[in-house]
Amino acid sequence: MADYEYRTAVKRLRASEEARALLERTLSDWHEACRLATECAWPHTTDARTIQSMAYDAIREQTDLGSQHAILVTKQVASALKTCADRREKGLPTSKPRFRAPTLTYDARCLSLFDDGTVSLATVEGRVRCDLCLPSDGEGYQHQFLEDEAWSLTESTLSLRDEELRLHLGFRRPLSTVETAGNGAVLGVDLGVENIAVTSTARFFSGRELAHVCREHAKRRRSLERVGSRAAHLIVERLGSRERRYIRNRLHEVSRAIVDEASRYDCSIIALENLSSIQCLVSRAEFSHYWAYAALARFVEYKAESEGIEVVFVAPRGTSRTCAECGYCDQSNRRDRATFRCLECGASANADYNAAKNVAMRAVRGGQQSSSRTGTRRCALKSGTVNPNGAFHPYPVGSEEESADESAA
Repeated sequence: MADYEYRTAVKRLRASEEARALLERTLSDWHEACRLATECAWPHTTDARTIQSMAYDAIREQTDLGSQHAILVTKQVASALKTCADRREKGLPTSKPRFRAPTLTYDARCLSLFDDGTVSLATVEGRVRCDLCLPSDGEGYQHQFLEDEAWSLTESTLSLRDEELRLHLGFRRPLSTVETAGNGAVLGVDLGVENIAVTSTARFFSGRELAHVCREHAKRRRSLERVGSRAAHLIVERLGSRERRYIRNRLHEVSRAIVDEASRYDCSIIALENLSSIQCLVSRAEFSHYWAYAALARFVEYKAESEGIEVVFVAPRGTSRTCAECGYCDQSNRRDRATFRCLECGASANADYNAAKNVAMRAVRGGQQSSSRTGTRRCALKSGTVNPNGAFHPYPVGSEEESADESAA
C-alpha cells in the first residue's frame, strides 16, 4: 500500500499578458527539451537518472529552462519510454514518443502557493505571479486542500487549452493508520464493453454512448489519415486528445457513482475483477482499444479510499459463465452478450448482473479468514445481503426490491 493518498484540484489562472507570454515560451521550451531528452535516450534506456545524466546539459544549453524543469523533463521522458518498452514486451506496436500536449509540469520547487490566493510559477525568465480563480463563497472543493495543513503540494500541471490557463494542483497527505476490518458488505462490480460497469446491487452504467463517440472519432481519423497532409495529421492529434479527455471524464463519472453506490448500501468493500491482462483477453472485442480498465480501477480505488472503503481484486475466470444461484459453470450458460440462463437450475438474469454477483461472492468467500476475525463478509444485493453459506438477509422494510431484469440497460 502506498504511503500517501493523492488528489488533484483544478483552478483557472488569471495572468497578465506578459506573464502569459512567458508561460507560453516556457511551454515551447518544455516541448523542445522533451524532444532532446528523447533523442538522447531512445531506445537505449528508460531509467530517469541515466536519462538525466545524458540529456541535462543539452537541455540547459539549448533551452532557457531552469535546472528543476530540466530534471522534471527527464522524469516525464523516462515515464513515456517505460510505457513504450512495456508495449514492446507485449508485442504491441510502438514508436518514439512525441510531446505536443499543451501541458507543463511543476513541483514544489518551481511552484509556490500564497495565502492571498496567488501562485508563483517558474518560467524561462524568472518567476511570474498569477491569481487563482477560486469560488468566492468558500464552498469550492479546492479549499479543503488549500486550508488543511495535512495536504502538501506535490507535482502539478499547467495546461493551456482554448486560450485558457488551468493549473492542476497535485496534493498528497499520509494515509491513515487505521486499518479496515476486512469484513462487511461487499459490492461486486463487473466491468465490460456493452456496460462499462454493473454492480451486484443491479446498478447499470451503459457503454453505448461512449461506444458511439469513439466510433465517430475512429471514422474521422480514418478519413483524415487517408488525406495524409500535415494539417490532417494535426487534426487527428487534436481529435485524439479530445477523445481521451471525454473517456477520462466518463470514467470519473462511473467511478464516483460506484463508490456512491457502495456508500448507499453501507458496503465496506468494493470487489473488482483483476483484469491486468485485459488487452490480450479482449483484443478482438469491439472498442476494446479505448476501454481503460486500469484507469477506471485506479479512479475507484482512490475515491473509495477517501470514503474509508476497501477495494479488493478477484480472479475473473469463469465469472461470466457461472450461475450465481447454484454455482454451475458452463460456457453455454451465456446465451449471448446480454442473456444468462443456467442449464442446471434454470435461473435467468442479465449476464453482466450475474457476473457482478459472482465477483462479489468471490470476495466474500476469499475474506472468510480475515485476520481481524470480527465477522464475515457478505454480498450486497439490491434487496438484501447473502453470506458465504448462501443465506439471504433482507434489508429493513422499505428498502428497494431486487429486480435485475428491470434494471438492465
